[in-house]
Amino acid sequence: MIPRIQKRGQRTIGLLYYLYGPGKYEEHTDPHLVASWDHNAPDPGRDATATLQQLQQLLDQPVENIDQAQRPKKHVWHLSVRNGAEDRILSDEEWGDVARRMVAAAGIDDPEAGAGCRWAAVRHADDHIHIVATLVREDGYKPDLDHDAARVQAQARALETELGLRRLNKGDGTAAKRPTSAERHKAQRQGRERTAREELRETVRRAVAGATSEEEFFNRLTTSGLLIRRRVAPSGDLLGYKVALPDDRNAQDEPVFYPGARLAPDLSLPRIRERWSAGLPERDADSAGADVRPADRPSAARKLTASAAWNALLVIERGDDAVTAAHIAAAGEVLDALAKTSAAHTRQELRAAAREFERASRSHIRAERGHDRALRRAARDLVRSGPALGHGEDGATTAMAIDMLFFLVTTTAHWHAKKNHAQQAAGARQAAEHLRSAYQAAAAQLLGALYQRGRRLGRPQLQRQTTVLREALPELAERILAEPGWYALAATLHDTETTGNDPHNLLTEAARRRELTSAESISDVLVWRLRRAADLPTNTTAPPRTRAAEPSTRRTEQPAQRRAETRSPRQ
Repeated sequence: MIPRIQKRGQRTIGLLYYLYGPGKYEEHTDPHLVASWDHNAPDPGRDATATLQQLQQLLDQPVENIDQAQRPKKHVWHLSVRNGAEDRILSDEEWGDVARRMVAAAGIDDPEAGAGCRWAAVRHADDHIHIVATLVREDGYKPDLDHDAARVQAQARALETELGLRRLNKGDGTAAKRPTSAERHKAQRQGRERTAREELRETVRRAVAGATSEEEFFNRLTTSGLLIRRRVAPSGDLLGYKVALPDDRNAQDEPVFYPGARLAPDLSLPRIRERWSAGLPERDADSAGADVRPADRPSAARKLTASAAWNALLVIERGDDAVTAAHIAAAGEVLDALAKTSAAHTRQELRAAAREFERASRSHIRAERGHDRALRRAARDLVRSGPALGHGEDGATTAMAIDMLFFLVTTTAHWHAKKNHAQQAAGARQAAEHLRSAYQAAAAQLLGALYQRGRRLGRPQLQRQTTVLREALPELAERILAEPGWYALAATLHDTETTGNDPHNLLTEAARRRELTSAESISDVLVWRLRRAADLPTNTTAPPRTRAAEPSTRRTEQPAQRRAETRSPRQ
């Protein structure tokens, strides 16, 4: 149940015309009263002798009874209460009880508190009602509406339980502002899938991802095609900014600008500057003397992204809350950057994952910036290396990056759940589902190529890998051998041996990170763990080149990368 207090108005009759009218798109059916301050109030919807003017005059009567100077400038209070599509249809009697409970909770009319305001609840659709009230009580005083929004939200949670409706998560005031009904209707008229506010928010978030200065940020906004207005102090200091879509205009044919803070709390200029305050590691400096070559190719950027995501897991599991909040916020930048630069067959799911994770990236725990530089560097590398192809090394490293980000996002969901951040945890879980779908699209061809290579292994080689599996994982071996993915795992074990690694030790270590019995395909999980631990080429269509290596110098993962109590996209 979603209660939403609308902006206060000046004309009671105007709102009544809308509530009892056909709607902007003929969507209103059978408008009628379900409850009011007086059970004898006229109902223009069901009583042919009643008029809207009669109802308006009765509602406005307490306002008219006081001196003009004492009247509120905007005396019309408007609350809509909507159920979800999956909820059952409530009867008029049930909606009437909802209305009475809501006005009492808000402070409009509580029978136990004495004199109240006049109000009426109109139903013109199965799934919602509108409550209109005038903000002068019967005794001439004004109602106490402090924190009315919080009180009606609390009442909605209680009603959900009592009426058997879907329980919504309690908000904490850190969510981005939702589009208004006017913005939604405007988007429908213009044939847009989303409102201008939503499009602008996503575009600005992508511009922020990995940026390190105001100049770079505003250059990205300009390149994306947005109109920009800067707010400058008399001293010349930049105070803020507004953005608009070129084709989103008002009745005067002027662009409709939105300040960054109205797009999302963390998109105001001061909050964006916090990300830049700690800078990025030296390797990201645009200097010719950088010691480490930047990730100038999409595949290299994705490899670094996978490593940064994997290393962030233990921080989120074990780190200080403020440091964890910074890593989670930076993970949102990585998702935005990956969605912006990935191939078409994964782009839609990655964009959806980034949108859902946006809610998980904000909470009342203030991020301690600086510790998140590796993730922000990864986001910067992704953007600067440019779009990736959907095949070859680009496609393979994309699958690996998505795999690691899935672990990171799932760990974030667990962390928020422990902190009782219900909306953030739900957002992270939804993002994980989109990442699962994106991974499946990115990895299918790659794992298929590994499967074919495994099938082509000679009998002695295949038997050798079977022996390694049984010795390293005796409890799981028979289940793995029965899986279709076994051949892909066999090819990976063969690759680790070819490159001078010890497949037995690597397999043991890969399985030790967390339990595997709940995995849908243990083979798939182990394939990516092994390929990353042994630093094997992510393009699985061809075997790696032989590399001489002594057993004592074989490559294994660092201790900080060894465990993540999260669930794989294949699980």
